[in-house]
Amino acid sequence: VQLVESGGGLVQPGGSLRLSCVASGFTFSRYNMRWHRQAPGKERELVAAIGIFSSNTNYGDSVKGRFTISRDNSKNTVYLQMNSLKPEDTAVYYCNAVDFLGHDYWGQGTQVTVSS
Repeated sequence: VQLVESGGGLVQPGGSLRLSCVASGFTFSRYNMRWHRQAPGKERELVAAIGIFSSNTNYGDSVKGRFTISRDNSKNTVYLQMNSLKPEDTAVYYCNAVDFLGHDYWGQGTQVTVSS
């Protein structure tokens, strides 16, 4: 089982990034997918979630209206489009896959830094 994130980097405030997470080793379409983040000295927080049906999405209050989660089951990939980025969005972003049987997989994380 692997979850490999990419797309992180350094961006100026107000800028955009799109994170990708490619899954392998399990049946991607049967898993709910989530993005979490953890900033230095802070607890990990849920950023966005998408169900097995793409119409079912949820967002953390701090990113509502700015971030969009989506998935492409044909590519075993989940995305996080991040717009209007703020310095407080700086964190390591993690991809997470969960199914109804309790299987719970995590990626290694990708660093996002928002700074001028």
